Amino acid sequence: MAVTGLVLVAFVIGHVAGNLLVFAGAEPLNAYSHFLKSTPELLWTTRVVLLVSVLLHIWSAVALTRAGWAARPVAYGRKEAQAATLASRTIRVGGVVLLLFIVFHLLHLTTGTIEPAPYSETDVYRNVVGSFSVPWVAAIYIVAMVALGMHLYHGAWAAFRTLGVARPSPTPMKRNIATVVAVAVWLGFTSIPLAVLAGLVR
Repeated sequence: MAVTGLVLVAFVIGHVAGNLLVFAGAEPLNAYSHFLKSTPELLWTTRVVLLVSVLLHIWSAVALTRAGWAARPVAYGRKEAQAATLASRTIRVGGVVLLLFIVFHLLHLTTGTIEPAPYSETDVYRNVVGSFSVPWVAAIYIVAMVALGMHLYHGAWAAFRTLGVARPSPTPMKRNIATVVAVAVWLGFTSIPLAVLAGLVR
């Protein structure tokens, strides 16, 4: 869970950095897209690594959930969170939301199967602007990014703890690295549909 989670964290950081080229205009974003498509060995290696990581992450989540249920088949009579955050308590629901979003995202901006606006194989900038000009599409992305931010906040912290990078602390709610990663990724992704809706990116 920890290792595959960090692989996915690294990907979303790189992904948001590339997507933010939309603020530089059509040419830089389309050039970035063309570079990826013109280097199939890089593109498909990344896709295979991501697919394997996602599948193993899901498998780990299911295995850990079942192990937790087996360890305590009877629920607590009264449960009060001590150091658990909203992000940790909703991590499974957030994971399902993200899985559904990933499917939607691939069908939307990768294959063009879902086409709320005219889709082009070569003009990624126009795909992004056209799609996010549709309020319901922008809303799906904005809500999904809330789930992603919360998932990253708990997941990045838990991964570092699992791998021994972050030691047990007397202030377990202080999670500087996880907070920076989660807020930066959430803000980066969310700023794009908001900018399109506001007419700042056209």
